[in-house]
Amino acid sequence: MEHRPLPLDGVTVIAVEQYGAGPFGTMLLADLGAEVIKIENPAEGGDVGRLVGPFFFAPGDSHFHQAFNRNKRSVGLDLKHPEGMRLLRELLRHADAMLDNLRGDLPERLGLTYEALKEVNPRLVCAHLSAYGRDGSRRSWPGYDYLMQAEAGYLSLTGEPDGPPARFGVSVVDMMTGLMAAFALVSGLVGARATGRGMDLDVSLFDTALHNLTYLAAWYLNGGHVQGREPRGAHPSLTPSQLYRTRDGWIFIMCNKEKFWPVLAERLGRPEWAADPRFATFRARLENRAALTGLLDAAFSERTTAEWLEAIGGAVPAAPVLDVGQALDNPFVRERGGVAEFARAEGGPPVRMLTGPVRVDGRLPPTRAAPALGADTEAVLRRLGLDGDAIADLRRRGAVR
Repeated sequence: MEHRPLPLDGVTVIAVEQYGAGPFGTMLLADLGAEVIKIENPAEGGDVGRLVGPFFFAPGDSHFHQAFNRNKRSVGLDLKHPEGMRLLRELLRHADAMLDNLRGDLPERLGLTYEALKEVNPRLVCAHLSAYGRDGSRRSWPGYDYLMQAEAGYLSLTGEPDGPPARFGVSVVDMMTGLMAAFALVSGLVGARATGRGMDLDVSLFDTALHNLTYLAAWYLNGGHVQGREPRGAHPSLTPSQLYRTRDGWIFIMCNKEKFWPVLAERLGRPEWAADPRFATFRARLENRAALTGLLDAAFSERTTAEWLEAIGGAVPAAPVLDVGQALDNPFVRERGGVAEFARAEGGPPVRMLTGPVRVDGRLPPTRAAPALGADTEAVLRRLGLDGDAIADLRRRGAVR
């Protein structure tokens, strides 16, 4: 097969970012071919994510950091140093876009908005990712994923009805907001190429978390319904669509179309259930969910989860309940190429990580491990016309690493 360029080949994104949400978004752009130049403050040891444990390959090289920064370049630049900020503006002169995940009040204060940069580069797209937005009463507030889950209602929806509120097991708001920022940035590039004019694009953790309420928000805003926690992770209006006990664990069944229920009943050896007036329709099954759960638990308990998946997989939507290790060791993950070895530019053992979720012409994304702090400083600054002596002087002055 001909290996055509990746969709974002030729696009340069300057990333003023750290920790999770921003790096996740730019990593997706890098997977699709963008040159993502990550700006890291050498005075602080680079991206704070480099220091997030508990697992490290080496000091300043955490597993956490590697998971959010594949396929990027690293430039060590102190933006508190006048020369550091001047160099950043020069990088932006030659870039297509900038993505920052600074606190909401900082882009304007630092001069990292389209209004402040349009004279440098009128086509520059500036994507800003903050906790609560760049305007409003909380623009200067710090904020993190779990706080958004709490305030946007997620914790009230997660867990068993008689248990305490519970957060998601992963930082879903961070990753959704990173994805939203990447989507906004690419949309901005389309607009800038059509008009010759860049723009500011804003996303926030709070707005993204709230937007993900979708149909639950519509239920409340139009009908006054406040959705709460359902037993066994059940869908609030469709059933069977929840966890059921098997002989050795659990299975999640999702008969989210009417056509699946008679198939499930037949595969369970209880074809009469499909016509039972208590279970014949979505509405009837919802009204009798407790009774149906007892019957399905009894039926599923006759075999192991693996045996049931062999019996119903592909005919009825179903999945085993796995822990993280089992999920990654899943043979289907190997079939999909979901884990790969990422080579380090500086040499040494590769890093085993998840591959990106987007395939281009059937190809998996590139597999370069996260760069060492400042690994690309000299190469990138030479593109600006600086020679070795000038770069060495900047290093002596503490502006770059």
